[in-house]
Amino acid sequence: MRAVYIKEFGGTENLEVREVPDPRPPGPGEVLVRVLNAGLNRADLLQLRGLYPPPEGYDPRIPGLEFAGRVIQTGEGVAELKANDRVFGITAGGGQAEYLVVDQRLLALVPDHLDTWDAAAVPEAYVTAQDALVTQAGLKAGETVLIHAIASGVGIASAQIAKHAGAFVIGTSRSPEKLARFAGQASMSRMSVDETIATTNGPSFSGRVNELTEGKGADVIIDLVGGPYFEENIRCAAPKARIMLVGLTAGRKSQIDMGVVLAKRLTIKGTVLRSRSVEEKGETMDSFRRSIVPGLSLNGPFWPEVDRYFEFDDVARAYEHLASNRSFGKVVLNLAS
Repeated sequence: MRAVYIKEFGGTENLEVREVPDPRPPGPGEVLVRVLNAGLNRADLLQLRGLYPPPEGYDPRIPGLEFAGRVIQTGEGVAELKANDRVFGITAGGGQAEYLVVDQRLLALVPDHLDTWDAAAVPEAYVTAQDALVTQAGLKAGETVLIHAIASGVGIASAQIAKHAGAFVIGTSRSPEKLARFAGQASMSRMSVDETIATTNGPSFSGRVNELTEGKGADVIIDLVGGPYFEENIRCAAPKARIMLVGLTAGRKSQIDMGVVLAKRLTIKGTVLRSRSVEEKGETMDSFRRSIVPGLSLNGPFWPEVDRYFEFDDVARAYEHLASNRSFGKVVLNLAS
């Protein structure tokens, strides 16, 4: 089979599509999938640089965390999926290859009205957002949610889920142009964001958040950036707020006033999907199947925003586009040709 392959860890010049051994047949509870499309993620960029290796059992030179395709073969004990079913799902690695063996618990059926191009942009973003916002942070209707890097795949998914839950949504981005796109698509309810804050000149958003919330602050904060953003999060967190640290694109370290954390009785949680056990991931996928998949519709509350589609052999350009920070939403790779 053909797969995206990292020749040497480093830059995008080290990416190629090459022939690699086919996967083994599916075992009990497993499914062999013909991958048609794969979504790209920041984690793939880190893996390319050698900074985010996959768990044991996955080839560190074949990236890919989410995919959409068709079932080719099922292992013993797989009852709800059959050959030729269209599926999408998550994996700890190897998703950017033509064939993939995956546990049935990590798959969901693609709705009839959703093509695999768009389906590949869904799982990682929406599973992460649903788990962080609802399962872990316990978001309630009427609360205020602050989402950093709101124009990213997870950011857009978080905004859609928060709005559907009845929250007031504030989003930040370093790009005023990306924020303007939310205003331009405000007629689409799933793309509506109540307020936006540009962080072009650095993370100085806390004053504006407190102003917008009449001094109360944000009840839930989805931080996909980290670094100096975290200190600002503390400043604009509401009493008993829940701060979910999802990404570290701005760095791993921050100075915070722990006295404020105590006084406000804040909850700070770090979360990651890739390294969880299959059992834990299966639970997040159960929630995804129940709460997200039924709402995936052009007229519904959830729909992926895809910035660019790239052909398989253009994988280096696809990674370069993602790394450029120009994308609004997801970047998707076509493995079907």
